[in-house]
Amino acid sequence: MIVFRAPSPRRTVRPAVLAVVLAGGLWASSGCHRQPPAPAAVSLPPVAVKLVAVEAHGLTAVEEVVGTVRAKLRAAVEAKLAGRVETLLVAPGQTVKRGDLLATLEAREALARLDSAQAVREQATRDWERVGRLVRDGAATVAELDAVLARQRVAAAAVVEAETMVGHARVVAPFDGVITRKLADLGDLATPGRPLLELEDPQRLRFEADVPEALLERLQLGAKLPVRLAALKEPVEGVVGEIAPVAEAVSRTFLVKLELPFLPGVRAGQFGRMAVSTGEAAVPHVPAAAIFQRGQLEYVFVADGGYARLRLIRTGKHFGREVEIVAGLNVAERVIVEGGERVQDGQPVEVQP
Repeated sequence: MIVFRAPSPRRTVRPAVLAVVLAGGLWASSGCHRQPPAPAAVSLPPVAVKLVAVEAHGLTAVEEVVGTVRAKLRAAVEAKLAGRVETLLVAPGQTVKRGDLLATLEAREALARLDSAQAVREQATRDWERVGRLVRDGAATVAELDAVLARQRVAAAAVVEAETMVGHARVVAPFDGVITRKLADLGDLATPGRPLLELEDPQRLRFEADVPEALLERLQLGAKLPVRLAALKEPVEGVVGEIAPVAEAVSRTFLVKLELPFLPGVRAGQFGRMAVSTGEAAVPHVPAAAIFQRGQLEYVFVADGGYARLRLIRTGKHFGREVEIVAGLNVAERVIVEGGERVQDGQPVEVQP
């Protein structure tokens, strides 16, 4: 029996696949490897910069304590008698001098008491003059004259007391300063013990901080400590003026007050940090001028083979103008400290002495 088999189908190779295979073979046979394109920053012109090496010595370890700027001289201005507020002549932010009138109170009761005291004094004065004439004529005794004289003195003292009470209806500034708060308004009932206004002297400021007991032994009166304030770029020097003798029962901290010099632009209530020395520190650090910040990211430019390389870092404590490097840099690496604001990642640099 003869069996006829159909011829097997011929495998056909598509031209596109064949072209890829041939090209791959030629590439492998030639042994050539294409280099990746050079970064675009290489074509940028070189930038003159100054470098500094990352060091890990020569720093004094410090512990920072947060605090607040306070006015050394501040007062809550209160009324010394009860009465309605008739006039309020100042507003927050207004500068006043010592003795300036701040407010007036209704003082009808005090005025009535003054009129009564003056009438009693006048009557006592007439009685004293009359008894004096009788004593000269022999119609009255010296004891009667002394009694009348005592009543006259009591009446005079009552007048002085009434005049003082009337004067308390005028609320005046106790010292030169600025009105910081207004706690009453027209028509309010002023009573002794209730503040009407708050007044501070902006020329005399100090820094107050609650210091932990572990750091208290490193402080002493008259010591000079650096204070970094949010309103200033550079630290200022404060002098320890007061140290609380007892600790706060809950936080176990001691209130320490540092006297500050006059600082334009600094106001009471602003935030700050006080640096207390705790010994020597051996941590990597770089100048603060070498660090840039964009949002929450901190970075520096490292000089590597004549090119600037951007390096993300994480910083720690501040030691004056030096900043601790927690991660991102190694000791002896060189970072750009001047000219970094003109540099891009991968751009050539020329090191200046």
